[in-house]
Amino acid sequence: MLPNVAVVGATGAVGELIRQVLQERDFPIKSIKFLASPKSAGRTVTFRGTTYPVEPIRADAFNGVDLVLSSTPSSISKEFSPIAARAGATVVDNSSAWRMDPEVPLVVPEVNPEALKHIPKGIVANPNCVAIPLTVALKPLHNIARIKRVVVATYQSSSGKGAKGLQDFDAQLAALGKGLPAPAPTAHKGQLAGNVITLDWTLDPNGYTEEENKVINETRKIMNEAGLGISVTCVRVPVRVSHSEAVNIEFESPISVEQARAALSKAPGVVLMDESKGQAPQPIHAEGHDEVFVGRVRRDASVPHGLNLWLVADNLRKGAASNAVQIAEVLFK
Repeated sequence: MLPNVAVVGATGAVGELIRQVLQERDFPIKSIKFLASPKSAGRTVTFRGTTYPVEPIRADAFNGVDLVLSSTPSSISKEFSPIAARAGATVVDNSSAWRMDPEVPLVVPEVNPEALKHIPKGIVANPNCVAIPLTVALKPLHNIARIKRVVVATYQSSSGKGAKGLQDFDAQLAALGKGLPAPAPTAHKGQLAGNVITLDWTLDPNGYTEEENKVINETRKIMNEAGLGISVTCVRVPVRVSHSEAVNIEFESPISVEQARAALSKAPGVVLMDESKGQAPQPIHAEGHDEVFVGRVRRDASVPHGLNLWLVADNLRKGAASNAVQIAEVLFK
């Protein structure tokens, strides 16, 4: 069945990328419409050579729609994703609103596509932009030697704060390049140019940031391992696009570097880079791509069964838009 599709939040950064990824991946569509906030209504977007008006998000806009690809703030998602589902659509939701709902599958197609067999609320949640590439890399290793504990340090790009974050970063770079003081940030919680920020997210009562808690909880849910030991430190770094992660993994049984590299080399959605050839994943490698780039695979001798690795992924594509479209491909293939 060719689905009737609605892209919600169509004029935002992720919404625009969803439109681009649908075209690149030649996703089969019967019809498509683009919805956004009332302030964007009246704008037009182009899709597959045809110009479409941007319609305001409203309940009757979902009549006859089979698939909704939504990227809105959580407050909008909580209101309209259930409305779309009640109208008969399957909603793939990019916000954080539904991720930890026990009746909403949280899906990375390379990791847990089987979760899409049961969608009781008609909503599928797209995970956090750090948890997605992390689980893509962990899953093939977990299949060999069960993972006991993971320690992650992230190096997250400015675009994780959206267009306003990039405006902050670019304005700071321009000022510093002219020898002027950096302007005060409006999206980031400090100067990012020439700096790193450890508290660029809301601090939760447990001392972890909201982002760190998301990665911990979502990784456990995606991996279907409620007791997985995982510790995360999230840091914003002066990079425009692509998030990087330093990952330390402790396993319950032996696994060699050679076994890990062999598994990663065959894993769906992974590009394994070879440090013996001078290769190592960098943000510029991942930008514009849907794969997770993995390298620096090496033994951690401080524990009986440990490995370290480094990964990079485009946070706007695999971390958001592309993963959502891949979920839709599984649903409507």
